[in-house]
Amino acid sequence: MNESSPALSARKIMIIDDEPDITDLLTTVLHREGFRYICTAATGTAGIRLCREQQPDIIILDIMLPDLDGFAVCQQLRQFTHVPIFFLSAKNEDMDKIIGLGIGGDDYITKPFSPKELAYRIKARFRRDLMLSGMIREQRPIYEYGNIRIDENKGEVIRNTEPIGLTAKEYKLLLLLASHPDQIFSKQQLYRNVWEEDDRGSDNAIMVHIRHLREKLEEDPSNPQRLLTVRGLGYKWTSRSMKS
Repeated sequence: MNESSPALSARKIMIIDDEPDITDLLTTVLHREGFRYICTAATGTAGIRLCREQQPDIIILDIMLPDLDGFAVCQQLRQFTHVPIFFLSAKNEDMDKIIGLGIGGDDYITKPFSPKELAYRIKARFRRDLMLSGMIREQRPIYEYGNIRIDENKGEVIRNTEPIGLTAKEYKLLLLLASHPDQIFSKQQLYRNVWEEDDRGSDNAIMVHIRHLREKLEEDPSNPQRLLTVRGLGYKWTSRSMKS
């Protein structure tokens, strides 16, 4: 078996192609290149269903299928998954490539092709994604305030070792305040930064979301220690608990 890191070999690959010779050959080569999890489907309909069930990390999709063409399959897949899709096609026409890439495909490979080259393209894509993911994690800080931990890498908020479920707006509001501790934000500033709209009707929305955050994060929401109201000015997240 060729060298392959655990992070790569654990990735799941799905092949949607109605030619058994191609699926068998690709499966054999991918196994040799270190990929352990490979699933196949012979029709577009079966491929869509299998994708929902198996949640692959990459999809190899033939354009010429017995029921749906690959373009239609890609459009349906893109309704629920954003994993890379590599088109396989006997057509080498620019327009087909433009269509395939334009509707959500990530690569376009014409037949006949080298299965080993395809395996290397898949590895390259996975490595690039892993590198990008690592770069993003390094750039995003983790905020810790007493018993509250905000991990921007994971989009996760922990209180007393337990994850807290926040809505998207609650999380963005908390992140804005916690990433600028002790800085006062007016309601208008919070609304423009979190909702990205003008501040019409912002008072009620801000008050509701602040109350929900306090209910989820404060020991006593009626006597907050972290998420404070600054009378006449707005709100701030204090780096030091009022009990300290």
